[in-house]
Amino acid sequence: MASMAALTLPSSSSSSSLSSLFSVGSLDHGAFVSNESRIRMCSNGGVRCDLSESLKHVNGKPTIPIVTERTLPKFLESARMEQRVDRSSTRLKLFSGSANRLLSQEIACYMGLELGKINIKRFADGEIYVQLQESVRGCDVFLVQPTCPPANENLMELLIMIDACRRASAKNITAVIPYFGYARADRKTQGRESIAAKLVANIITEAGANRVLACDLHSGQSMGYFDIPVDHVNCHPVILDYLASKRICSSDLVVVSPDVGGVARARAFAKKLSDAPLAIVDKRRHGHNVAEVMNLIGDVKGKVAVMVDDMIDTAGTITKGAELLHQEGAREVYACCTHAVFSPPAIERLSSGFFQEVIVTNTIPAPKSHFPQLTVLSVANLMGETIWRVHDDCSVSSIFQ
Repeated sequence: MASMAALTLPSSSSSSSLSSLFSVGSLDHGAFVSNESRIRMCSNGGVRCDLSESLKHVNGKPTIPIVTERTLPKFLESARMEQRVDRSSTRLKLFSGSANRLLSQEIACYMGLELGKINIKRFADGEIYVQLQESVRGCDVFLVQPTCPPANENLMELLIMIDACRRASAKNITAVIPYFGYARADRKTQGRESIAAKLVANIITEAGANRVLACDLHSGQSMGYFDIPVDHVNCHPVILDYLASKRICSSDLVVVSPDVGGVARARAFAKKLSDAPLAIVDKRRHGHNVAEVMNLIGDVKGKVAVMVDDMIDTAGTITKGAELLHQEGAREVYACCTHAVFSPPAIERLSSGFFQEVIVTNTIPAPKSHFPQLTVLSVANLMGETIWRVHDDCSVSSIFQ
């Protein structure tokens, strides 16, 4: 029998005093929407949902809030109230690959669905075998599978899952890719380089996917590599909602881009933080996964610096940037990213004392080696709402307005 995990609803008492942090749409931990048909109420008033795996804890802190729509932050509540849709469809099927099954369970819990039955195994020589164990004929199928490490294994598994659904006569197949691993190879910076992002996009399309749903691609141009519709989910509202609980005075904040390429991302993030000032780390890269910081553009003296990036791989760029920020007089440094790839020696670098807190999401499973500064936020509610809207042919972009 699946284990039962009691989930505590966050208090709304602190949200009113933090509203000054945001200039557009204060994000509120206490905005709840009830749907009794999709949750079980406990005798003590808590909320329970069925998970086949116990909830993960990082350094004694649970991954921040997963569960049902009763914990919807304000940006999702307003989107849900936009129009009433039928959430009882039996034509929607949600399947999970093996890359991040816990996230898939959280998404299913939010949506009030059970994960579809699927058999995924490896032969002795490493070949992948996939068999759907329930009918998907004429159904709208969503396959949740990030291409996180081992990237090639997980990508191949996704392709075989798509092929299995196509051959089982699914009406629509959506590849839900919380982390699209080849998005960094999105252009040619030197001669005789491949553009792997385009290649992988072609492979996913040819396998039979009708649509892709991805989170925080490395660059927006990657959407154009697909010849099928792409829904791009911005996970920043989840991080912003958490930062609202940090009680940081808005006049002390400065948002920092760790490189010139991330300026647009950092500017959009800063606009939500009471239009906070922006600083840029000027970096010279001498090779892949090797970064050398040269200069800082902007003023961070006496400020709380929030570094924003789409991913942290080996953590070389963001750690050297944090070191420079402290040299320039920053009081505290927070690192925020969506995808915690954390390739060695990332853990050692991030736990070296330069960061007050490292805030990431669970698009990639939490690392086995934890450190005290790490906080993992869940994007399950956000992705679950997006899947419902894709299935119901509703607007996705309106969630983030």
